[in-house]
Amino acid sequence: MKYLGIDYGTKKVGIAFSDDAGTIAFPHSVEPNDMYLFEKIKQLLEDEGIIAIVMGHSLGFKGEDNPVMEHINHFTEALIHAGYHVHMEPEFLTTAQAKRHTADALADASAAALILQTFLDKHPPED
Repeated sequence: MKYLGIDYGTKKVGIAFSDDAGTIAFPHSVEPNDMYLFEKIKQLLEDEGIIAIVMGHSLGFKGEDNPVMEHINHFTEALIHAGYHVHMEPEFLTTAQAKRHTADALADASAAALILQTFLDKHPPED
């Protein structure tokens, strides 16, 4: 199964895709978090035939939800209401980790790929 990964931020949103088998994650793009975001995500999902999404569950240093989680929860609810399956994957400083190996312009997409790959590694496809 193919997945879409999201690293949701209040200004920018990183997007990643898995391969068709759901084993490897690849950075895709960075979108501005604006009034068109939901429609852009829906279009990507439709274009790629994806129904499963892995959303980063943003955690702080003490393991508690970051303030951005309120926005993430609203966005997740909208995706679920639209008929998509959303999985939450705990993430901590993935953008900072991605910036060590990626140009700033694509760091959020790479962070989305890190989130998605972590999920895929925990949930390998069944034979």
